[in-house]
Amino acid sequence: MNLACGESFGFLGFDFRRIRSIRNKVWRPQYTPKLKKRTALLRKLKDVFRRYKSQSVGCVVALINPMLRGWVNYFAIGHSSECFSFVRDWVEKKIRRHMQRSRKQQGFGWETWSKRRLYGELKLFNGYKVRYKTQMKASPA
Repeated sequence: MNLACGESFGFLGFDFRRIRSIRNKVWRPQYTPKLKKRTALLRKLKDVFRRYKSQSVGCVVALINPMLRGWVNYFAIGHSSECFSFVRDWVEKKIRRHMQRSRKQQGFGWETWSKRRLYGELKLFNGYKVRYKTQMKASPA
């Protein structure tokens, strides 16, 4: 594997590649969650939403929160924020749809269900934060 030639490789669920930074114009490593891992998470969540269609939204949130928390904590390093945004938006959309269907209404309820209500009242997981932004520093020899 030769990162200098623009190749990338996967390791422990991350996709490693070398990119040129915009500000400093220096080469640096970038690692993001693999698309395959994100797809696997969304498939598991989708299965929960399907299986518990008739349950209350509180029950569904209680089931998906540990899954989201574990996945985000594992991938909370590197350059995962774009992936986290995608997952967060997808989960919000599914929760809104679940609540609309429980009221026998169509649509997503964008006006009806605010983010404050989703994260405040329903206690939906909201810890999508990259905690460990690593810096490559030269170590003394």
